[in-house]
Amino acid sequence: MEFGRLITAMVTPFDEQGNIDWEQTAKLIDYLIDEQKSDALVVCGTTGESPTLSDEEKLRLFDFAVKHASGRCKIIAGTGSNNTAHSIHLTAEAEKLGVDGVLVVVPYYNKPSQEGLYRHFEAVANSTKLPVMLYNVPGRTVISMNAETILRLAQIPNITSIKECAALDQVAQVANLAPEGFLVYTGDDAAGLPALAVGAYGIVSVASHLIGEPMKQMIQAHLEGRVAEAAALHQQQLPIFKGLFECPNPVAVKFALNERGVRVGSVRLPLVPPNEEESASIRRLFN
Repeated sequence: MEFGRLITAMVTPFDEQGNIDWEQTAKLIDYLIDEQKSDALVVCGTTGESPTLSDEEKLRLFDFAVKHASGRCKIIAGTGSNNTAHSIHLTAEAEKLGVDGVLVVVPYYNKPSQEGLYRHFEAVANSTKLPVMLYNVPGRTVISMNAETILRLAQIPNITSIKECAALDQVAQVANLAPEGFLVYTGDDAAGLPALAVGAYGIVSVASHLIGEPMKQMIQAHLEGRVAEAAALHQQQLPIFKGLFECPNPVAVKFALNERGVRVGSVRLPLVPPNEEESASIRRLFN
């Protein structure tokens, strides 16, 4: 399954009562496909506030996204958790709804060993026919999946890619040694071009909510060997890449979308909206 080069980890729009706003979700999907040129959308990832979404809400979002996108882009369902049985259950339900693949995060909080990580992902992959994208994000999960474990998992036929947020040397090592067809994506916007330069295939992005088109241009310039142009595009966008993470994600990107007139509402507790100083800093990124 080909998910494309630029994947947006989509926010979840909420109304004033903190419920999912389905009208705005439809508008957001259209906007990300038509204006920001997303090749695929991750629904109910961390940027979608997955920790505060119920299973019922996640399944409704998967179903809604598949139907509304209607083949215009790929839909990747965030089905991972720190409970293997629960991850398998959610993956099975997502598969029934017609998603194109699943994103499965390294189990957080319970800190399994590398063998435990291998068996967790193996069990999820063996439970589904869908393509599985691994998600290694040590900043959120405390532990990191090492390159050896990733390369073992890459031998499983339907584990087809990884969203990698560890160091660039691990991106390079996995991209170099993985079997043909296994794709490495960086999950760090600020490392986008450096990751591509050492072998990553694409980017799973937050900033692409707002600057998807120039990001696509950067990727294309890199692929065509226009190194200086790709570097210039990366450097131009770097303040945005970094500035969107000065608040806990997705606080800043939701604020920026609302400022642009893309109504996505606020965040659910325990996240809180940006304060006055943070709001001013986010506004300056786009002025």
